[in-house]
Amino acid sequence: MVRQRHPPATDNPPWARITLDTLQGYLTKIGKQRVLDESIDVGVISPYRAQVQYLRRLIAKREFFKPYRSLITVNTIDGFQGQERDVVLISLVRANGEGQIGFLSDLRRMNVAITRARMKLIILGDPTTLCRHDFYKKLYNYVKSLSATETAETTAADDGQTE
Repeated sequence: MVRQRHPPATDNPPWARITLDTLQGYLTKIGKQRVLDESIDVGVISPYRAQVQYLRRLIAKREFFKPYRSLITVNTIDGFQGQERDVVLISLVRANGEGQIGFLSDLRRMNVAITRARMKLIILGDPTTLCRHDFYKKLYNYVKSLSATETAETTAADDGQTE
């Protein structure tokens, strides 16, 4: 019997790639010169230390981020408490059929995360998992009402990819 490896919910390589692809797209949209001239700083927040470590490794490997590395901080929600950044990406990581969200159910942590951005906030998450919980369902519906949602596809086949 062959068992397919699924990443644990706290270290989710497909979501890490989606997060960094989103960040790369946003920095490209702003423009390298503007980002560097204005020192637009970026925070990438994940609630789980394993995902933070994985994101840091990918940023270190990905050539695109080389000129921006001094402007990018990747940390847990708790690690960002008391700090702000111009642009913040929150990678909520959790994606499972059971709707298990772990300590994302601690709304104080989410309050810390969503109040770190000065100019732009991007929240990345699986609505199928998150919308089983009232707060995230309301947040998703609010963002959707602003026509500010996008869809990114990820599959189990992504698990084998390397950066």
